[in-house]
Amino acid sequence: MLIRRPPDIGSSEITPERLYLNRRSFLAAAGFVALEAALPSLGRAGLRRAGDDDKPNSYQDITHYNNYYEFGTGKEDPAENAGSLRTRPWKVEVSGEIAKPGRYDLDDLLRGQTIEERVYRHRCVEAWSMVIPWNGFPLRNLIERFRPTSRAKFVEFTTLLDPGQMPGQRSDILPWPYVEGLRMDEAMHPLTLVVTGLYGRALPNQNGAPLRIHVPWKYGFKSAKSLVRIRFVETQPLNTWNVAAPNEYGFYANVNPDVDHPRWSQARERRIGDFFRRPTLMFNGYADQVASLYAGMDLRRFF
Repeated sequence: MLIRRPPDIGSSEITPERLYLNRRSFLAAAGFVALEAALPSLGRAGLRRAGDDDKPNSYQDITHYNNYYEFGTGKEDPAENAGSLRTRPWKVEVSGEIAKPGRYDLDDLLRGQTIEERVYRHRCVEAWSMVIPWNGFPLRNLIERFRPTSRAKFVEFTTLLDPGQMPGQRSDILPWPYVEGLRMDEAMHPLTLVVTGLYGRALPNQNGAPLRIHVPWKYGFKSAKSLVRIRFVETQPLNTWNVAAPNEYGFYANVNPDVDHPRWSQARERRIGDFFRRPTLMFNGYADQVASLYAGMDLRRFF
């Protein structure tokens, strides 16, 4: 389903929170059928909740307040402009230090994967956050399929470059295409997700369709969208925001309330839909699961 502007969404199309929080009602009312229709090659997916127990933001919030500069710098620009993106056919080039490189059709990448439902906090570097019920599968499932060699220390992700479909790329606000990367152990962590949908529906264009990454303990810019290339490399990739503003955006981008952005504090955040701010949690609340990845590192230097 393509989301173009707020008036296109009737209130009947937005899953009420009371239905979502009741698993059986949610599956029966909306998500399960829609996901199967959008991803027919997957068959019946085993959905399950994971992540935190916070109340999810509404579908309207999640799909109409976005950072996706390829479609504009305003928070509502992606919902207005992303209807131009064609997500089928879609291919992803996989290369680098792996045994099975190739140019894979999207359906081939998804075939055989079990789609899960995970409720994750999404934390933006501008000190706002959401709670999003993503649908997807662990990135490590895909990585294992390509059989990385011992030389693969990092994974680099590249977003589609097509100014005809992505009007934001007609400006020079960022060096295009958008590139992000993870250390291999971060990419292989079970929390790191390949996202194919949200709220039980196919992933909207403005949220990174048809395929994106989500790393819940990092700021949102680390979660590359609309992927067309995955490359396994030996040296740390030059990610886009770190190239554009290295004093503001580090490679690791772990959520850390003790390391402020040069222009604002990261100690508190505002959940979209809330009036008051709340304390920012170390590693976005996932410290017990991911802190060991950074044992011995100076997190002020490696920000």
